[in-house]
Amino acid sequence: MLVLNCSTKLQMLEKMLRWSFPVSLKVYGAVMNINRGNPFRKEVVVDSWPDFKAVITRPQRQTDDLDHYTNAHAVFYKEPQAYQELLENTNTINWGQIFQIQGIVLTCSVKSVICSILRSVRHSFFFFLIYFLYSLRMDPKFTLAYLDISHSSLLNKTWSRGGNPRCEKYLANLICSFPSACVLDDKGYPLSWSLTDQFATMIHSYTLPEHRRKGFSRLVTTTLAKKLHSCGFPVQGNVLEANLPPVSLLKSMKAHFLPCSFFRVIHTPFQFLTKPH
Repeated sequence: MLVLNCSTKLQMLEKMLRWSFPVSLKVYGAVMNINRGNPFRKEVVVDSWPDFKAVITRPQRQTDDLDHYTNAHAVFYKEPQAYQELLENTNTINWGQIFQIQGIVLTCSVKSVICSILRSVRHSFFFFLIYFLYSLRMDPKFTLAYLDISHSSLLNKTWSRGGNPRCEKYLANLICSFPSACVLDDKGYPLSWSLTDQFATMIHSYTLPEHRRKGFSRLVTTTLAKKLHSCGFPVQGNVLEANLPPVSLLKSMKAHFLPCSFFRVIHTPFQFLTKPH
């Protein structure tokens, strides 16, 4: 196991990961953010260098053991055995805390489950479609803004993964660190929004129910996509296949759905099962 902390090697890794799109997208987004100021304090672990076969991005410092939002890891591998061995190295991941692993091939989750069983960890699976947006034109008739930290409470209340103090803190950190877009009313209240996470993924695209079917979702998504393109990031996100309204919207925007699935696995050590998180 090697920790890549050399800026030259990290820049090389970013270029090398492009050769393995789309399955390397999550790690690629994390590495891009690391190479551009590292606002979320992440680091990269590889099995070997430069001929790596497995890569994991992880938190750089000690974090709250119950905060699976911040304790997020991205994985990419070329050989399953190399990924398995990297996971089994006790210095790679802190198995004593609640954390999540994100990736784009099903075998990643299967391998992590094998290790979770060995370490008495409960796991939860979430699978999504992956979409990729190309540069889009913005409708100029609306005035747009960026999300503000004061909006984090509203985002926490409306996010399916939210509703708790740790999530609100996580969303506030995302708003301060990464691109976002929103439509505000005349009082500065958000009506529709989207933001990006530490893996350069568009997340929590949402429009208040009373303001739907007005074109706000399309406008916000278009604006954030243009912002990400201008910064050199690939524009990608995840959506549940059964969530038909956003799937239909993305198809109408000519989003390219990738021939693989995104997964998120949340690992919970048994000693934390009775605690709220």
